[in-house]
Amino acid sequence: MKFIETHAHLYSKKFDSDRYDVIRRARESGVAKFFMPNIDLESIPGMMQIADDFEGICFPMLGLHPCDVGEDFEEKLTKMEEWWGRHHFVAVGETGIDLYWDKTYFEQQQESLRRHILWAKEKSLPLVLHCRNSLDETIDLLRSTHEEGLSGIFHCFSGNIAQARQIIDMGFYLGMGGTLTYKNSGLGEVVAALGLERLVLETDSPYLAPVPFRGKRNSPEYIPYIAEKMAGFANTSVEEVAAVTSKNALTVFKQPFDEL
Repeated sequence: MKFIETHAHLYSKKFDSDRYDVIRRARESGVAKFFMPNIDLESIPGMMQIADDFEGICFPMLGLHPCDVGEDFEEKLTKMEEWWGRHHFVAVGETGIDLYWDKTYFEQQQESLRRHILWAKEKSLPLVLHCRNSLDETIDLLRSTHEEGLSGIFHCFSGNIAQARQIIDMGFYLGMGGTLTYKNSGLGEVVAALGLERLVLETDSPYLAPVPFRGKRNSPEYIPYIAEKMAGFANTSVEEVAAVTSKNALTVFKQPFDEL
C-alpha cells in the first residue's frame, strides 16, 4: 500500500533540524512520492536541492504563492520565469488567490494567476491552486480562461459539494489534507457524495496537521491518518483510498504508473 503526498513544503525552515528524517519516516509509513509546491524566489534553491537529493521521489513545482504577490509581482514572475530553462518542474504552483489575510492585492493576485495559467497552457503542466476564502473567485477566473486539457489540483479544498462539482467538471482534482479530520470542516459530506474519483491526498506540511496532531508541525508521515478518515467517509478501505488517490496523483502530475 503506497500513498502519494501531493503538497508538502519540505524546504520550509521548520524542517531544518530533521528534514531528511521526516522524509525517511514518511517513506516508512508508506508515502512513495512527494510533490513540492514553490512559494517564492527564495524557496527555489532549497526545493531543488531536495529534488536532486531524492530524484524520482521528491518533485518540484514552480510558482508564486498569492500571499507573496504585491506591487512588484511582475518583476518576481519575470525572474522566476528564468528557472523554466534551468530545471524540470512537474507543475505550475502554488498559485491562486488568498483573501483571508488581506484583500489589498486582489487585482494583482488575479493577474499573477492569469500568468500562471498561461505557463500551464504553454508547458502542458498542471496547475496547483491556493484558494483560501476565494473559491468562487478562483473558479470564475479559471472558467474565463479555461481550455480543453487544462487540469490540476485545488489544494486544501474547503468548499461544498456544489463547488466541488464545478471544479471536477473543469477537469481538476480536489486536494484533501488535515482539515478533512477536523470536526466541523464539512468535507466528509463532499467525500461521501462524490467518492474518490477526483481526490488526492496532501498535508500542506508544515501546516494544518491532522487530528490527533492538530496544532503541531504537520508532516508527510501523517498522510495515513488523512487516508483513514477519507476511507471512513467514502465507506471503503484505506487500501482503496491509497490505490485510487495515488492513481489520481500520478495522472494529474503526468508521472508513470509503474514506479510505485
